[in-house]
Amino acid sequence: MARPAVNPLANRPFVKMNGLGNEILVLDLRADPVEVPAAAARALARPSVLPFDQAMVLYPPRREGTAAFVRILNSDGSFSAACGNGTRCIAALEAERTGAPHALFESEAGLLDCLVRPDGQVEVDMGAPRFDWRDIPLARDVAETAQVIVPGFEALGPTSLVSMGNPHAVFFVPDANAVDVEKLGAALEHHPLFPERANISFASLTAPDRILLHVWERGAGRTRACGTAACATGVSAARTGRTGRSVTVTLPGGDLEISWREADGHVLMTGPVEHEFSGTLSPAMLEEAA
Repeated sequence: MARPAVNPLANRPFVKMNGLGNEILVLDLRADPVEVPAAAARALARPSVLPFDQAMVLYPPRREGTAAFVRILNSDGSFSAACGNGTRCIAALEAERTGAPHALFESEAGLLDCLVRPDGQVEVDMGAPRFDWRDIPLARDVAETAQVIVPGFEALGPTSLVSMGNPHAVFFVPDANAVDVEKLGAALEHHPLFPERANISFASLTAPDRILLHVWERGAGRTRACGTAACATGVSAARTGRTGRSVTVTLPGGDLEISWREADGHVLMTGPVEHEFSGTLSPAMLEEAA
């Protein structure tokens, strides 16, 4: 009887990290690249294996001057073009590997310019937000995406819609702590207005330059932090006149500093990372990935 084939991801090293509690799995496949199927991501994300919110998979660079091309998978196996907390994690690992504080990555969302500061905080240039309804994307033409009423959710008031490499809907509410994030987030993620689903944020101002934020991430559910959502919220707050262009966004996992640079429109996100543990993927971890 022939032996069952060994999953090509078996015996590959991994690093488990988090950015403000946003659980990140890093797979560096630059030396021997293989595909990470959706089923493999779901198998690894099981609570008894390596539960994560996003997996950052590093492939050989496609563009000169970059450290790697990054593919991002959510815990449900779906792809994401951007993950701010995950980008900080791989930037910290790359700085540790090379001894240089600066690293440049390429993702589906574009180039990600990263700097590990002397205090260990990691700054990422997340690029420029996109506001056109086709770029977010939305299912229909919306002339002004800064304030949109979502059919069926009129009681929440207008939402601010923006792409930070992935689609975001930001609702400004009186008290983000009082929102039923699971119920509303799950429903809004799959609303017909969002053909590629959306990350759903509930934000409230606690000071002229501070925002409290809770996030439901598409493909991952409620998370302790979401870097792109913090960027989308900072941009939306400034865009709607609620704040200036630099704010501190407080998530359940901690604070992120968000600055929407006026010179070129890019969003800078700064925050911490934490190394949890490293190991090797075993065949047993992947046994439900067939």
